[in-house]
Amino acid sequence: MPTTAPAFADATASDSALRRFLFGLPGVDAVGLEARAASLGTRSIKTTAKAYAIDLAISMIDLTTLEGADTPGKVRALAAKAVNPDPTDRTTPRTAAVCVYPDMASTAAAAVAGSGVKVASVATAFPAGRAALDVKLADVRDAVAAGADEIDMVIDRGAFLSGRFLKVYEEILAVKAECGPARLKVIFETGELSTYDNIRRASWIGMLAGADFIKTSTGKVATNATPANTLLMLEAVRDFRAATGEQIGVKPAGGIRTTKDAVKFLVLVNETAGEDWLDPHWFRFGASSLLNDLLMQRQKLSTGRYSGPDYVTVD
Repeated sequence: MPTTAPAFADATASDSALRRFLFGLPGVDAVGLEARAASLGTRSIKTTAKAYAIDLAISMIDLTTLEGADTPGKVRALAAKAVNPDPTDRTTPRTAAVCVYPDMASTAAAAVAGSGVKVASVATAFPAGRAALDVKLADVRDAVAAGADEIDMVIDRGAFLSGRFLKVYEEILAVKAECGPARLKVIFETGELSTYDNIRRASWIGMLAGADFIKTSTGKVATNATPANTLLMLEAVRDFRAATGEQIGVKPAGGIRTTKDAVKFLVLVNETAGEDWLDPHWFRFGASSLLNDLLMQRQKLSTGRYSGPDYVTVD
């Protein structure tokens, strides 16, 4: 199968070629990576910049509900919040997307129609990814047919961890082909990949296979998005664009709950990948509770008073 990055066609010609390429990537200095992420996290920003950062973060959220107890009513309510996050202030930006299971994609699509909010749907036997490829592809087709603008797929971590890198690559290629016009986010579940070197290798597999976004996590395991693993993925997309001219988005997901957290991640984006990624088209937060804290901080900046959780809707 052809890669979407012609500059690296030889790297994906065979399993052995891909292995050589991945193990030829520079090793990750874990101490240095974590120190840089921690250092960038101490940056302070002034009031006007904070207001800008809050609005930017709101516009980057994939407002998410991925629970077994999801109902059409809950999805419609979440979609209404995505379209109009703060009914008391119409200047509040809408979120980037609503993220749901495939069986809720049509409900979400109807609820956000005409608003500009995208519908993202998890697929490929999310979150474990333990299914046959034809089942995964059917999952993707169903989601796209139901109105999903974006597909969030999970890689086969078992294949990756056992060194079957070409299998992971070819599965992403197959899913990408089923997406049609929908953009593809590839989830690595970084908390299960064990090492930073593995996260770097997974990032390159995803990018070589045509991912539109690389995404940290499902939000369903103990370790999800961290500043360090997101910094590493931002370095990967920066280096990939320098080598190929192709820009790939990044989506940290899981565990990002406060405005302070979101601002730290935006600083990482700006200082690592650059301003081109400070846009909802290229950077997203996968979150459910983050939006409420951003709204409360936004209200505090505009009124001088901290309104508290009673003044935002409960998701």
